[in-house]
Order: sequence, then C-alpha cells, then structure tokens
Amino acid sequence: MKLITAIIKPFKLDDVRESLSDLGITGITVTEVKGFGRQKGHTELYRGAEYVVDFLPKVKVEVAVSDSLLDQAIECIIKSSNTGKIGDGKIFVSNLEQVIRIRTSETGEQAL
Repeated sequence: MKLITAIIKPFKLDDVRESLSDLGITGITVTEVKGFGRQKGHTELYRGAEYVVDFLPKVKVEVAVSDSLLDQAIECIIKSSNTGKIGDGKIFVSNLEQVIRIRTSETGEQAL
C-alpha cells in the first residue's frame, strides 16, 4: 500500500477528486496549505501599497491506495491538475506499513 500526497492549485481540486472517483478511489483527505517552490511567491498591490506574498495558497490531497492502483492514481492526478504553468505542484509517494479502519478493525487493503 502507498500514500500519495499531492500539492496542487486550489482550483484544480474538483478535477482531481472527480478523476480519482472515476478510478474507483473513494477516500481522500484534503488540507488547505501555503507554500512556495520555484514560483517564489508574487507581488500584489493593496490600497496603493505593494507587498510580497511569499507563501501561495495550495491544496494538499492525501490518498491511500493499493500497489495495483498506484500508477493509475498518479496519472489521474497529473492529468487533472496540470495547467502547464509554474506552480502546478508536486506528488510524493510513501510506503504505508499498516492501515486500520477504526469502526470495523479491518486492516490492510480491506481498510482502504
């Protein structure tokens, strides 16, 4: 089992959710986050004063998947979140040692 963590632009969240749902992945966790990479923020004008926004709003999507769905899930996230512009985000994949569904005590892939 793997944990996919994707940092994406906020307006792409619905596209990613629908794409993963079409693949049969029903559970995701979403967190509003701020950060920057190569984009390094931008400058905005507010009431005549210019200021630098260092951290840009992003969305962190976490999805636990079986090994067999990993490549398809990554491809779905890439296709549905890609704008072709800087700041599209990153995808991180981690190993999951164990998953437990609290309500039923199911473990492993049955808990996904």
